[in-house]
Amino acid sequence: MLIHPWDAPHSDSEWQQWLAIHDFGQLAVNGPPGEAPSVQPTHFLYDAERGRYGEVLTHLARPNPLCDVLETDPHVVVSVVDDYTFIPGPWQAPADTPPEHGVPTSFYAAVQLRCTAHLVDDPAEKAGLLNRQVAHFQPEGGSARAAVGEAPYGRLLSGIRGLRLEVTEVRAKFKYGSHKPQDVQDRTAAGLSGRANANDLAAHAHHRRRTPPPPPSPSGA
Repeated sequence: MLIHPWDAPHSDSEWQQWLAIHDFGQLAVNGPPGEAPSVQPTHFLYDAERGRYGEVLTHLARPNPLCDVLETDPHVVVSVVDDYTFIPGPWQAPADTPPEHGVPTSFYAAVQLRCTAHLVDDPAEKAGLLNRQVAHFQPEGGSARAAVGEAPYGRLLSGIRGLRLEVTEVRAKFKYGSHKPQDVQDRTAAGLSGRANANDLAAHAHHRRRTPPPPPSPSGA
């Protein structure tokens, strides 16, 4: 993923806070030599407090073929992309060019976590992992806790394998045109708020948050 300086996160907390509420992504696992990688869509829990870059918790059904691959090659990537939208060319045209000469582009946020995978098969550890995930996604409660040998979930623990992903490298990108001239910034912001399609308002918030404020007018102007 190409990351220009103006698209890079301002700090680790920027991508960590975004990832904490964007908790569905793609788990990419290396394929055999000459084969394409395998990709598994999954909900996950990101814990920023574990290690240098944090830890990802998820689980797989025991028959999932990714489990066998992870036994021999634990190097994986978790990829999350959201708050994306299409930006029409006329919104991006500089002031001295015709609107139809503007270059269309995409706005999006993306985080890619390179991880070392650790499979979890101990029943008590799996139960703890599942309980942490449920507490994240279902903070209002309402479901029984998973516990070894106890109904209703104890008998189901053997059908899954827990997955603890130790994050070793992070690549994050917030592509919202923050390097564009002020008139283009203002036109794009107005276009996003006026169109208000799916993801436009989230993209508008990122765009305004990451755009430097215009310089103050000269005194007396």
